[in-house]
Amino acid sequence: MITVRDLTMRLASGGRTVDVLTGISLDVPPRQVLAVAGPSGSGKSTLLGLLAGLDRPTGGRIAVAGVELTGLSEDALARFRRDTIGYVFQSFHLIPTLTALENVAVPMELAGEPEALDRAGRLLDEVGLGARAHHYPVQLSGGEQQRVAVARAVCRRPRLLLADEPTGNLDSATGGQVIELLLALNRSLGSTLVLVTHDPALAARADRVVTLRDGAVASDEPRA
Repeated sequence: MITVRDLTMRLASGGRTVDVLTGISLDVPPRQVLAVAGPSGSGKSTLLGLLAGLDRPTGGRIAVAGVELTGLSEDALARFRRDTIGYVFQSFHLIPTLTALENVAVPMELAGEPEALDRAGRLLDEVGLGARAHHYPVQLSGGEQQRVAVARAVCRRPRLLLADEPTGNLDSATGGQVIELLLALNRSLGSTLVLVTHDPALAARADRVVTLRDGAVASDEPRA
């Protein structure tokens, strides 16, 4: 599902160049749940952003579902993200002026899908928020907002689901609910799931844990 070869990312910082990622190579098969762990500043979120096509690497190549991301134009990359990738952010990134229902429906409406609001309503039922569909983000708890964000990420049945610290802003009990939700929805979709996390409980639920340190792969271990 994912092929990464010799991936490098350099950024300018304070008048000098910083190597954020150096020589990353990975193969992630379809349907695998991969946790990317490591200390702050190790390059985890940068790697996830590159897998999503949100940034372009300095060097190396990334292929997702057989498509070479590094060779796509910006328009083609935007279409690929829309049709193939779902992304869950740590800080929810809901649109404050839209209800929960409307937030979930937006990606489907942009893609021209019919009955987007009906499907959004069904997804909110799946994540236990059917009764909160017409509430705005400010009226929802952090855990509820993250469940809306998860519903939005899976609304177009993505082949690749990416989650950046999805439990990072939640207490342990609420975070556990979000973990269960992500894993259940991922199983029902049959998609590949890549999670960036500091949470040992979340990493323990993955099929495999890749640990980054100083922008390089320090370990790559399957879970028993």
